[in-house]
Amino acid sequence: MATTAAAMAATSVVVLDRGNNTTCTINLHGATVVSWRVNNQEQLFVSKLASFDGKKAIRGGIPFVFPQFGAWSFGPQHGFARITRWHLERPPDRLHNGDVEAIFSLMDNDFTRSIWNYQFRITYRLILREKELHFHIGVYNPSKELSFTFNMLLHTYLKVPDVRRCQITGLQGCHFIDKTRENALYQEGREVVTVNEWTDRIYQHTPQEHVITNVVSGRKMRLHKYNFPDTVIWNPWVDRSREMSDFGDDEFPNMLCVEAGNVTSPVILLPGTAFEASQILQQFKCPYTIDPSSCRKKNYLTNFLQYD
Repeated sequence: MATTAAAMAATSVVVLDRGNNTTCTINLHGATVVSWRVNNQEQLFVSKLASFDGKKAIRGGIPFVFPQFGAWSFGPQHGFARITRWHLERPPDRLHNGDVEAIFSLMDNDFTRSIWNYQFRITYRLILREKELHFHIGVYNPSKELSFTFNMLLHTYLKVPDVRRCQITGLQGCHFIDKTRENALYQEGREVVTVNEWTDRIYQHTPQEHVITNVVSGRKMRLHKYNFPDTVIWNPWVDRSREMSDFGDDEFPNMLCVEAGNVTSPVILLPGTAFEASQILQQFKCPYTIDPSSCRKKNYLTNFLQYD
């Protein structure tokens, strides 16, 4: 933990190491979480054809989508945050309870303003626990005059042995936009959602918690979210896999995207105000609960929301 911020920032990768073969690796390109290992078992999917050239988004892990979700007339699909190099604000540091945290930041620059002419600052705090990975995000608008709107989403690629055996809870009764059927609006009637074909759905006003079954080693993954009202479920299946140059034709059975975000109703951020959101991923086998207070608004971001 003695590694300095300058030394880590000179490389492209930052590693949080909690011990017991539990680690989290973040690529500064997009502040993309590219690995999360619990007891040496990888929890995230990254394509074998993913590009790490610093030009395009990394295919897999957890890309950070901002300020646009989907196609964008002003710039790249899913915005610029996932293709921009972030700053390591605070290098990995061990907390009193043994957890390890690091803080990353992104602010407007010549590149972002050439696409989207607003001032902003994002802080992204990651905490690695024994079987959990916590994400705390703050977006600040330093302007004294201009408001802006944005989408934001954590594009989580879960690694799974067979996507057809996975079940996703917490979506019954929710309305969803089906992007595979010309953005038609439906209501989910199933108690658990399964994926057996090309799937690209934006579920609206979803509850704070989803459980995904049959992930790595047959275990479960709990996703707990705060201030992320939408949940996107995505798998490209056979034909769409072949259309992506950075995704293997045979890789779709081994990944499932369950993505917490603000998609259907963009966030409006007034001058001088901040927005916060968070997510917890928890791998578990036996019944085990998350303390919801750990996913709610925290004041520990305050010091990092100043615009210099």
